[in-house]
Amino acid sequence: MINPLRGMKDLTFDESNRFVHIVTTATNVAKKYGYNYIETPILEETSLFKRSVGESSDIVGKEMYQFDDKGGNDVCMRPEGTAGIVRAFVSAKLDRQPMKQKFYYYGPMFRYERPQKGRLREFHQFGCESFGEGSVYEDFTIITMISQIFEELGIGFDLLINSLGCVTCMPPYKQNLVNFLTEIKEDLCEDCNRRIDTNPIRVLDCKNATCQSLLVNSPKLIDNLCDECDSDFKQLTQLLDKAGISYQVDTNLVRGLDYYNKTAFEFVSNEIGSQSAIAGGGRYDKLVEFLDGKPTPAVGFAIGIERIMELVQMPQMQKEGIYLGAMTPEAVEALLPIATAKRKEQKVTVEYASKGFKSHMKGADKVNARYAVLIGEDELKDGTLWIKDLESKEEKTIPVETF
Repeated sequence: MINPLRGMKDLTFDESNRFVHIVTTATNVAKKYGYNYIETPILEETSLFKRSVGESSDIVGKEMYQFDDKGGNDVCMRPEGTAGIVRAFVSAKLDRQPMKQKFYYYGPMFRYERPQKGRLREFHQFGCESFGEGSVYEDFTIITMISQIFEELGIGFDLLINSLGCVTCMPPYKQNLVNFLTEIKEDLCEDCNRRIDTNPIRVLDCKNATCQSLLVNSPKLIDNLCDECDSDFKQLTQLLDKAGISYQVDTNLVRGLDYYNKTAFEFVSNEIGSQSAIAGGGRYDKLVEFLDGKPTPAVGFAIGIERIMELVQMPQMQKEGIYLGAMTPEAVEALLPIATAKRKEQKVTVEYASKGFKSHMKGADKVNARYAVLIGEDELKDGTLWIKDLESKEEKTIPVETF
């Protein structure tokens, strides 16, 4: 028997229903906020992620499914969604249009890392990207949208926020941080020592308990923001306060990708173990420019679908559609034109084998049908159908042509 590869998983039965419910709910909310669907390729040039995500990131350095294709092109399976959306935005020359653009997407991403609960090598994200709006009001609106998605899915969460500064305040802060880290580097883990030279901000995100204890007294970017970043962050907290959205300022919150600036946020849950992030995002005002587009402010987020699967409260399944069955072999063929006609309006399940009454009732129950419609010997002779409403329990016999 051939099994799925390690870290890859089939999505079937109850899980597939849960997946569809998550995507449908998130999509409906995104549309209400003015977002349109976008689809980008799973396979992209590796350079796209090196230039956007950053060569110093763990994603590019350790986790990408990267290979040379038969044409000798250096390609990889997309490890995240934002870079591809920005590439598509620039490719379509949307950066040259004055109109603001908002996109939502969902689909598989790929990272070669150690599989664990809620974290697979092929995983799925739902995300939104907003281009052309530099106001902190958009940051607030994005956070509000995620809160609404989780509320409709019945998921509790805590919101963490931080500011990552900008090109004005980040460089001097980064130097102060490097100076601090250099003094304690002998006590830091191997990954942190590597990051001091490549991406020192990521040291703040280290999951090693010893490293975290050493970082308590590290310089905080939020205390070193320029006037604009400081004003934006204070306005964001005021907007969240007025909206009644509770949050915690986490001064060590950074994003794992190099393109973020200013607002950064994570939605976390304590119900899924140590890997508690269920959504994250922030502002990335320089990424369009990094990928050869015109300077364009942007902000977005992604929800890890597998991360929230077990947290979702599924609505009670409503009985729907029709179950068609024959109680004599001669009546089976009569079901087909009825099914074809009714499928223009609703779900129809046809049982091709003739069965007894109790077997058909069990079959209708298994597919959660609203109506059981049967043709027996008498119905076939009279040109009628026997119908039972499986909610009200009402039964009746009607002519085929009136159904």
